[in-house]
Amino acid sequence: MSTAPTTTTDASPNPVAPAPTRKAPLRPLILRLHFYAGILVAPFLLVAALTGFLYAASYQAEKIMYAHELTVPSGDHKLPLSEQVAAARKAHPQGVVSAVRPSPEADATTRVLLSGVPGVGEGHTLAVFVDPYTAKVRGSLEQYGSTGALPLRTWIDELHRDLRLGENGRLYSELAASWLWVIAAGGLVLWFARRRAQRKVRGTSGRRRTLGLHGTVGVWVAAGFFFLSATGLTWSTYAGANIDELRTSLGQATPSVSASAAAGGEHAGHTGTGSGGTTTTSAPQDLDKILAAARAEGLGDPVEIVVPADASTAYVVKQVQRSWPEKQDSVAVDPTTGKVTDELRFADYPLLAKLTRWGIDAHSGVLFGLVNQIVLMALALCLVLLIVWGYRMWWQRGRASAFGRPIPRGAWQQVPPQILVPLMAAVAVLGYFVPLLGIPLAVFVAVDVVLGEIAYRRGKRTHGGQVA
Repeated sequence: MSTAPTTTTDASPNPVAPAPTRKAPLRPLILRLHFYAGILVAPFLLVAALTGFLYAASYQAEKIMYAHELTVPSGDHKLPLSEQVAAARKAHPQGVVSAVRPSPEADATTRVLLSGVPGVGEGHTLAVFVDPYTAKVRGSLEQYGSTGALPLRTWIDELHRDLRLGENGRLYSELAASWLWVIAAGGLVLWFARRRAQRKVRGTSGRRRTLGLHGTVGVWVAAGFFFLSATGLTWSTYAGANIDELRTSLGQATPSVSASAAAGGEHAGHTGTGSGGTTTTSAPQDLDKILAAARAEGLGDPVEIVVPADASTAYVVKQVQRSWPEKQDSVAVDPTTGKVTDELRFADYPLLAKLTRWGIDAHSGVLFGLVNQIVLMALALCLVLLIVWGYRMWWQRGRASAFGRPIPRGAWQQVPPQILVPLMAAVAVLGYFVPLLGIPLAVFVAVDVVLGEIAYRRGKRTHGGQVA
């Protein structure tokens, strides 16, 4: 009789105790990483989400705020581009013409872009808005970037990108992008590792309800977070440089049209020097011929005519439509002969170059227009809610009186070596290519090990004193 109970008691825990390690040896480690990454990186993600929401909304706000400069009553006949540029130069003689964006629609103005204008920020241009039917100048605004961002959107863009702190400020956004996908992936693993009955929200309360909301919303928007993280890293400082280097090594870099075909002869007499000391071949009479040559090659609106800096290069006309379907074809035109010297079609871009272009434009909110912007704003709001619920769960771990206990150490010791070693190698490689993921992770592990050793020795001394 005594043997049977002993056998039953010893046998019953054995199948149960190792089960968590066999089934989910990584779960404690993922839980600890998700917890600490969420706590430490969440403030950066919160700022990125709020500023990203504002940026997505800035497209529509820009149309309203600058309606006078951007739109005109539709007319019957647009004036030659040379007359429109001449009107802009008469109103703003300083600087040099660096590019021209002809009116792309019946009710849109023409933009004449001037560089080297005093008071205009470095890397920015002064956009002079001209009525294409009357050549009347309707105003001028500082412009930035290939999407033609005006002051409101530029200010919000800089806030989102670097908190308006310059290059050092870009570390915050790269840190957020580097960790967003890690936190999202960890949350997915933890959510689906839970029993189905524990995932429900209805009928629950307290911390369990908060966890249910956090997990449910997180699962629905995880794909969007992966996308934002990947595309955000594409043009980040450090990870972006590594991605560019990798694409180049694979022959997948973004190509560009060659403007090296020199335009000589009579065209050389059209060069001039602006207030910025930059030489330009911006003779107004050339622009209509340049645009006509591009139109003959099938380049429809919207386009931008890039004026060369000297007489040894050709003009470049490129399509600038970033909405779907993308129009990114470009040609180089010799203004002397009016012949196209080189052309580049978006259809001929390498696959990764196309994916990068589409990804960046979708991340920026221009690929699918208003729908794209609404989706981005929804993702930003969901991220804010997830962060709030995450901190609330931490608070509720302390029973609503103080922030709760941290996840205990030692989770990595539960991972079998055959899983742990390849995992560490993969993390090391990933950390090399995404340094603002790898460096903080290494620092966290180092600090955690030191704190653990201190706690162990302190406990050992206390234990020794009790024994003595």
